[in-house]
Amino acid sequence: MELHLIRHGETNWNKERRVQGQSESHLTDLGIQQAKELGQRIKHLAFDKIYCSSSLRTRQTAEYAFPESTTEISYLDELREIFLGPWEGHLYEDIAQREPDSHRHFWEQPHLFQVDGAESFFELQQRAIDAVTNIEATHRTSPASGRKVAIVSHGALIKSYLCHVEGRSMDQLWAPPRMHNCAHSIVAFSESDGSTNILQYADEPIFKE
Repeated sequence: MELHLIRHGETNWNKERRVQGQSESHLTDLGIQQAKELGQRIKHLAFDKIYCSSSLRTRQTAEYAFPESTTEISYLDELREIFLGPWEGHLYEDIAQREPDSHRHFWEQPHLFQVDGAESFFELQQRAIDAVTNIEATHRTSPASGRKVAIVSHGALIKSYLCHVEGRSMDQLWAPPRMHNCAHSIVAFSESDGSTNILQYADEPIFKE
C-alpha cells in the first residue's frame, strides 16, 4: 500500500504567525493556489480512498486539490493538528515573550514541550500512529488496485508520524526537510516483509542505499 501524506495550503493564521492547533483558520489566496497546483502535480495518481482531517483548512485543501475526483473522502477528527489549548489564536511572538521556555521547547526541544491543557508531541505522535494503523489495516486486504490512499492533514501531525517511521527520537521532530504548505510525502507499506519506508518526504524523493 502507498500512503500519500499531504499538508494543507497556507492559511490566514499561517500568514499572521498565529497558533492554529485545532482552532479554525481558512486558506489564503496563496493557499488556494498551492492546493490547485498540488492537484495538478498529482492528477496522474488514482487514489482509491482519501482521508482528511475534519479541520476547515484541510477540507478546503482537499476540495481544491481534488476538484473533479469521484473518490470518497472520509473526514476524521483523529487527523487534526496538535491540540494547543490555551495557545490557540495567539501570536507566536506574544507567546515567546509570555512563555519563553515553553516556546523554545515547542520549536527547539519538542521532546520537552508540555503546556497545561495542550497535547504533547508524544501524544500527537501516538494519535497519528493509531490513525494510520487503522487506515492501513482497512486497506491491507484490498486488491492491489485498491491500495493507494491519500491523507490530507497538518504539518506537526505528518512530521510526528514520519519521525516514527524513520525511527527518529522526538527531539529531532523539526529536522529537515521542512514540511511546507501542501508538501507531499509518500510512505510505502510492504506486504512481503511488513516494512514501512518513506519514498518521498515533503516533495523530496528518498533514495535508499
